[in-house]
Amino acid sequence: MPILSEDQHRIVSDAVGEAEATTSGEIVTVLTDRSDGYSDVALVWAAALAFTAMSLFAFLPQPFMSFWDMLSGGWLHEWTTGQLASMTISLGLIAFIVAWLAQQWDPLRFFLIPGPVKGQRVHAQAVRHFKVGAEKRTHGRTGVLIYLSMKEHRAEIVADEPIAEIVPAEVWGEAMADMLEEISKGCTAEGIAAGVRDVGKVLSEHFPRGADDNNELPDRLIVL
Repeated sequence: MPILSEDQHRIVSDAVGEAEATTSGEIVTVLTDRSDGYSDVALVWAAALAFTAMSLFAFLPQPFMSFWDMLSGGWLHEWTTGQLASMTISLGLIAFIVAWLAQQWDPLRFFLIPGPVKGQRVHAQAVRHFKVGAEKRTHGRTGVLIYLSMKEHRAEIVADEPIAEIVPAEVWGEAMADMLEEISKGCTAEGIAAGVRDVGKVLSEHFPRGADDNNELPDRLIVL
């Protein structure tokens, strides 16, 4: 199912067109469901749970052994070293598989991902897409990328070097705030459009549109 409908796409593209009407800057909007699969994070959690299960058995083996004996019909027996080692490995393997499978459910997987990791991955993807789709792609190097990653609830604004030299990153704070306010209400397209308008105002102040300016980058929303 598409993240946005055609009408919602039009809201964003119209906002980009209107914003660029007063500036030589070029605004590119990118929307993605997620910025990373976070398989490495899921692997760490699964390994941690497996190690925890094995450690618990090593420190408190009796409850585990009694439970196993109960499952075996209630007969008690002397555990050999090999059986204890096998039980330790089995518990670790079971815990690993359970943790890995549980994290295939997106709400749990993204809940377990630390905030700084999400922020770093989203920023890295935003910069990567900017370098591919906007950086140095305009005559005056006046490209700005607005990047929104839905699962992480993160957004990034990345600007070409001539813009970054004049406009501090803090200036984009109002655009981010307006954008996230609308998105938090479930109005994704309207949120991106609000961010676009704010970015357009900033660009108009520092990079006004000239008579010979051409539209060099697409106005449409790019969905990944």
